[in-house]
Amino acid sequence: MDMFPMPTRGRPVVKNGHTAVRQLRYLPAVGAAYGVEVLSFTGLRKTDTERRRARLQRPDFHVLALVTEGSGAHEADFQHHRLHEGSVVWIRPGVVHRWSDIDRIDGFLILFQPGFLPDLGLETTGAASTVCWRLSSQALPLAVLAAEHLEREHRTAVRSPRLASSALLSHLLAALVLRVLPEASAPLPHNTTGSGPLETFHAYRTAVEEHFTEWHQVADYAQELGYDTRTLTRATRAATGTGAKTFLDQRILLEAKRLLAHTDLPVGSCAHRLGFRDTGNFTTFFRRQTGLAPTAWTASLHPCPGDHPHPAPGPRVP
Repeated sequence: MDMFPMPTRGRPVVKNGHTAVRQLRYLPAVGAAYGVEVLSFTGLRKTDTERRRARLQRPDFHVLALVTEGSGAHEADFQHHRLHEGSVVWIRPGVVHRWSDIDRIDGFLILFQPGFLPDLGLETTGAASTVCWRLSSQALPLAVLAAEHLEREHRTAVRSPRLASSALLSHLLAALVLRVLPEASAPLPHNTTGSGPLETFHAYRTAVEEHFTEWHQVADYAQELGYDTRTLTRATRAATGTGAKTFLDQRILLEAKRLLAHTDLPVGSCAHRLGFRDTGNFTTFFRRQTGLAPTAWTASLHPCPGDHPHPAPGPRVP
């Protein structure tokens, strides 16, 4: 897959409210259209000669990375992470991120489409948690074996389509995800009747993604989905550790930060895009969530020259 498409396939401009973030669509390489693709950091550096990896990007697919050697840096939605041997990075669809420094690391890059995992719980697990964590020295070799198995089967599928099996690739990906998940994480029990908390939260999260710029109250989603607000709160707390209202507010806040940081929109236009009645209501909401007014928060980013407004702190790895 070309993870860093040319401008004709992205929108890298920052004028009149357009985004400075490159929008990436899932476009697998020829012969590799199985819903998952396995790459390496070494291979990425060889093909990405223009270093587009270091620019802001927003994929519509999952990116699961496993670092097997070296050190580097990564940034996702205003959070900076140092990468080391054993680091796992899970970029979910819609997250704004960039590979700040991967010049001296290697490992696996697994790209896969939403819904490709065989169990909804695996995709939902950790949906509101950090995108980066580190495996123990005991877990890393097992994770590498799982990634190698997936890589081998994917390579076989590309070279010998008659041996390809999307179901097999899907389950091997699931095995890798289970192996790299933080020890404290575990998928919620899958309820085959479709009425369990996992399905409820998934429906709520999907509705939030579709309507958070219109609906700012949990009651709106409860009415749309046919649930009681307490049901949505219980399901969201079970899946993310926070209530439904907090989950919704955090989603609105994240998009507000993206607009403020990555576009030239004034505060009033950001408020309008996010469904607030006026700038005052938006400012009150933003200040309540962050402790800062939108303009003060934007100023705190301290933009620097270059193609990214707030690079990862600290020196580059020699």
